[in-house]
Amino acid sequence: MKTAFITGAAEGQGLSLALKLDDLGWKVFAGVLPGLDTSKLTVSGRNIIPVEQDVSTTDSVVQSSETVASKLNGAGLNLLVNNAGIANLAQGVIEGLDIEDLQQLFEVNTYGQLRTVQAFLPMLRAVAPEARILNYASGVVIANTPGAGAYTMSKHAVTGMTLTLRHELAPLGVQATTIMPGGVKTSMTKDIHRTTQEIWNQISDNIRTVYEPHLREATTQILPDMVVNRGNSVEEMTEKVLKIIGTVKLKPIYLVGKDVKPLGIMRRWLSDSTLEKLIRMSYKIDTRY
Repeated sequence: MKTAFITGAAEGQGLSLALKLDDLGWKVFAGVLPGLDTSKLTVSGRNIIPVEQDVSTTDSVVQSSETVASKLNGAGLNLLVNNAGIANLAQGVIEGLDIEDLQQLFEVNTYGQLRTVQAFLPMLRAVAPEARILNYASGVVIANTPGAGAYTMSKHAVTGMTLTLRHELAPLGVQATTIMPGGVKTSMTKDIHRTTQEIWNQISDNIRTVYEPHLREATTQILPDMVVNRGNSVEEMTEKVLKIIGTVKLKPIYLVGKDVKPLGIMRRWLSDSTLEKLIRMSYKIDTRY
């Protein structure tokens, strides 16, 4: 029986993937924040074991890995999915970012994945060359969406970490890949038109005066419309990720979702400057140079 550990598995994409892998006969360890509802994971007949884990805390991640190792009893782990992430901190234009909020965002989105990789790699090496790591970045790594600089930075770092891991783990028989999802209709994007409006209200007056005339439409109308009209369902994303898990040789990066696939094609065939120009045009951002 194959085994998997999924971070952020109490809801959204993590929950959906945990349930699907269980349907396929996997033994799934579901990382969940302490105190969150796990009833959907523990329905009678399922082979899913919730494991409390706060990826922003090293002690919690180490303890979760020890719990899983004990349950496996030396059998090793086939799959690690670093799915946990947040997007509701350090929002807005880069000049106005709060550094403490940015640090907390990185603790979850970037350092959280690093902590989990470090803690679980011994179990993954035990089943090499059957072991895989899926680290979730985001399509914003290509689009570099205005007003989402902090989130984008955290996901660029995940991409860099994963590409380096591919070199370091290749001799050990452990494959790693970066998943770059497009917009997904989850709790993170629920009511996105209202939440993007509120971001501007939280920015200082002097910063808002400089940027709002140029970027408000892009961040509060164009981007939310893209997510609502072209975003992917959780179920669609899960099916695509399952196919990736079943791939014999993982590629370095997978763009997952109908809205980000075109970005991959454009990135391959266009110069960086041309791609940047097209993205800027899509957001109706003027250029004064």
